[in-house]
Amino acid sequence: MEMPVPDSAVLAKKSRLVERLSKVLPADAVIHEEREIKAYECDALTAYKCPPLCAVLPASTEEVSDVLKICHEMDVPVVPRGSGTSLAGGALPTADCVILGVARMNDVIETNYDDRYIRVQTGRTNLSVTGAVEEHDFFYAPDPSSQLACAIAGNIAMNSGGAHCLKYGVTTNNLLGVKMVLMDGTVVDIGGAHLDAPAYDLLGLICGSEGQMGVVTEATLRILRKPEGARPVLMGFDDNEVAGACVADIIKAGVLPVAIEFMDRLCIETTDKFANAGYPDCEALLIVEVEGSDAEIDEQLGVILQIARKHNPVELRESTSPEESAAIWLGRKSAFGAIGQINDYMCLDGTIPVSSLPMVLKRIGELSKQYGLEVGNVFHAGDGNMHPLILFDANKEGDLELCEQMGADILKLCVEAGGCLTGEHGVGIEKRDLMTAQFTPEDLDIQMKVKDVFDPKWLLNPAKVFPLASSKSRRAA
Repeated sequence: MEMPVPDSAVLAKKSRLVERLSKVLPADAVIHEEREIKAYECDALTAYKCPPLCAVLPASTEEVSDVLKICHEMDVPVVPRGSGTSLAGGALPTADCVILGVARMNDVIETNYDDRYIRVQTGRTNLSVTGAVEEHDFFYAPDPSSQLACAIAGNIAMNSGGAHCLKYGVTTNNLLGVKMVLMDGTVVDIGGAHLDAPAYDLLGLICGSEGQMGVVTEATLRILRKPEGARPVLMGFDDNEVAGACVADIIKAGVLPVAIEFMDRLCIETTDKFANAGYPDCEALLIVEVEGSDAEIDEQLGVILQIARKHNPVELRESTSPEESAAIWLGRKSAFGAIGQINDYMCLDGTIPVSSLPMVLKRIGELSKQYGLEVGNVFHAGDGNMHPLILFDANKEGDLELCEQMGADILKLCVEAGGCLTGEHGVGIEKRDLMTAQFTPEDLDIQMKVKDVFDPKWLLNPAKVFPLASSKSRRAA
């Protein structure tokens, strides 16, 4: 993928830029030495690397505003960065940009249990939000697999979900308000500590905008009472398509589990060795979890197990203890790391109608044979959010390009099935040139006009989301 190359004029700006940034930030918050900025040359999409001009680590909204004012005046692009866990290249630098990391902004500003919200700085990690309220029997619902590391800033940028999004929704369903800094340094408040804001739903516009509108420094998040209990059941099947059909039937029956997760044989075997979860020997695995009182759990699982038996499972295993539940989930939560132990891989993120699961899984299998690349399927089956992991050899010439071609075919398949290019990872650079597979030129133009309003110079998170030629022409206009 093409990345802009710095010219001499850009390089000449660097010393002046660092000098100005050093006047508004502590010395250790401006990172510009070549050996230091290598840590910021990529995010979790490590196939592509590009060192930025420098990186800054502000600790407050005021410092973020000061940084953006300087960069706006000097026409320097800014790439906002949470924890750098983006799998779509959402925080990948360009050679002429400043990386603005929010990792030092991790305080809890306010908690309100009566009105069920918490206000945090957006550098705080996802899991630590629940950690701040769990002693009062509350939790924060969105739970990406990277929740131990990923930041609320990135969750908002990509509208992240997680295993429990089937019942509780993704980030946008749990976000009440933000404090955001525009590219010219203006600070704005959108939404607040209430369930619905008046006038236009600007909050819905910001969540999922991939840092293209502004830098979100504070977030007001919905917190919920912990359920009385939860219990997963593990289902093994001898065919991927049969497992997909079982998912469709569970959803069709009107039962609402808190999560339905899917893993195929490659992921089952790899994660079982990695996490010792005790998974069965089968082609496809479903983890279905319900919650509530014991009576509610028994009733829901009774319906779900009845549906599962119609699909001739090779194993049905209902958890009988917290330890069994933890083991079942440990395998699923470890899937990405486990696959990374055996091979290089590219993790995709497309969403399809649940009823299309059997067809799409079959077609992915056919594409795997066609391209000669193995695929591990692990995903949030309840809402059709696919995460095919395409294995390739980064040291083998042409393998990465082959992987990209196959990935593009899978994502186009998702669109053709009635879904979309992304469910929770965002577009970033990974899918920017596939946007034309889902949107007409008129659709894309309207989206870009919205960015024009918030960022007229097109300095925020450049070379992302929109086809590269469109981004370049917009910035040059």
